[in-house]
Amino acid sequence: MQKMILIKYGELTTKKGNRNVFIKLLVKNIGSLLNNVDYKIKYDRVRMYIEADDIDLVINKLKNVFGIHSIVKCYKVNTNIEEIKSSLVELLSNISFNTFKVETNRADKDFEIPSMEFSRMMGAHILKNINCHVDVHHPDLLVKIEIRKEGTYIYTDEIMGLGGYPVGIQGKGLLMLSGGIDSPVAGYLSLKRGIDLECLYFESPPHTSLEAKNKVIKLASIINSYSGNIRVNVVPFTKLQEAIYKNVPDSYVITIMRRMMYRIASEVVKRHHLKVIINGESVGQVASQTLTSMVVINSVTNLPVIRPVACLDKLEIIDIAHKINTYETSILPFEDCCTIFLPKHPVINPILEKCIEYEQSFDYATLIEECLNNIETITNLEEEKSDLL
Repeated sequence: MQKMILIKYGELTTKKGNRNVFIKLLVKNIGSLLNNVDYKIKYDRVRMYIEADDIDLVINKLKNVFGIHSIVKCYKVNTNIEEIKSSLVELLSNISFNTFKVETNRADKDFEIPSMEFSRMMGAHILKNINCHVDVHHPDLLVKIEIRKEGTYIYTDEIMGLGGYPVGIQGKGLLMLSGGIDSPVAGYLSLKRGIDLECLYFESPPHTSLEAKNKVIKLASIINSYSGNIRVNVVPFTKLQEAIYKNVPDSYVITIMRRMMYRIASEVVKRHHLKVIINGESVGQVASQTLTSMVVINSVTNLPVIRPVACLDKLEIIDIAHKINTYETSILPFEDCCTIFLPKHPVINPILEKCIEYEQSFDYATLIEECLNNIETITNLEEEKSDLL
């Protein structure tokens, strides 16, 4: 028996004529992840096969790859009935179980025995050689056999992958990454739909601390484990933020600040040849995320703005944050520029004409240009993370 990894594509198989484009990018993404691992990879339109000395190491890495429906540790044998029988007994003799079921997928239609008949044949052989019972409804062990042109694959363990599309298949977007819970989750969900990411973070020293910046870099490094090439653009926002607080009525400060952030994000998207803006806004969660606020804030850009967590409640977002290991970092007590001067009564239904009037009271265009010209871009997140927190 030859031990290897079998990968099932899942959603990729719905792509018909474009399927090979998706699969080739998935192969490329896996190759980037396994660049320090000795492995061999083969693939076709329905399955991918990986051979490696350390199967468990490769499987652990594949768990972070979008575009994979499931990961299987399997055994390849020749499509010979007696060899399949002996391999089944050898494999199952090392597994503890009381009940089992056999399922056969006869992908090679030149193999003459139908799937259900072959499953019964193999089940009968298992019963004769191992002390166990058949249970077709709730078996302790599900034994799967795939009969394909190049050979037969036997497996009992199937690990669910992340699903979604290979990262990068949809191009790249700009994630407005704060130190909160929501935006890292939005980044993760965007990666799942095949959108590669750059991140944009607004810092306002001395009002925001170095720890707040480091916290964001750490969050970026966590979601980077699902991508591998994320970089963080740090915007020096102090002068522009202070100008807003000086010239704008207290209730409109957050609305105007968000409009400035969107203007800056839009320009970064254009300069870096990205496609969309992505953020962690959730409808109604805070004053700047009411529908009215979103309309007024969004009016400064004609770029698409994707809000992956828009219709999730906070508990749903927190559940995902726990799953992707960003929650504990997100709740560290270092404030970002959106929370340091939060007004007591921010407007929840801002009026666009008032926003335009308030913005005309200071030269925000020059301040925005200064922000853009002094962006710090962090490309090596792992190196930065080693110095953090």
